[in-house]
Amino acid sequence: MGDRWAVEVDRGVCIGSGMCVNHAPGAFALDTARQSRPSAPETDADERVLAAAEGCPVEAITITLTDSGEVVFPPEE
Repeated sequence: MGDRWAVEVDRGVCIGSGMCVNHAPGAFALDTARQSRPSAPETDADERVLAAAEGCPVEAITITLTDSGEVVFPPEE
């Protein structure tokens, strides 16, 4: 069984670019205020979700492993 990810969008940082929706349609949606939100709070590990987080121009997306809480993205500096 593969990893499960918890996906969060910091709505105070999100600028509504829609890049996440373009990278991972179905995993993210923009609401009426053009703020991103994950379609589900948890998902199977998915390269498209990671690409969406990496492509976010303001790094508003955080991905962590659900079992350990280890940060997948953004990388620690």
